[in-house]
Amino acid sequence: MLRKIVSAFAALAMLAGVFMVSIDEAKAHDGRGVAAGLAIGTILGLGIAGATAGPRYYGGPAYYADVPPGCYRGPRQCGYAGRRCWIDRYGDQVCRGGEWRCWRPTICD
Repeated sequence: MLRKIVSAFAALAMLAGVFMVSIDEAKAHDGRGVAAGLAIGTILGLGIAGATAGPRYYGGPAYYADVPPGCYRGPRQCGYAGRRCWIDRYGDQVCRGGEWRCWRPTICD
């Protein structure tokens, strides 16, 4: 919670700084920079607000999007993917390479 408050405060401080700079330039140029300063400040403010609020507006993790109706995610399973195994001359199974991955299979009723 503290992180969100600090990031919101930093965004407001940056927005205020951009707005104050644009006001000073607008006074120096007889008011021609006010619209440009407001536009830049608005774009930056909306961009920062959208970046901080983005993940909340999407419902759940992305891996639920590919589950068809009437199906659900099964229990988590882990294992090696892309692994090469062979039997050596002593009769032992030797495996090399691959990477450890976890997945949840789709179960349909």
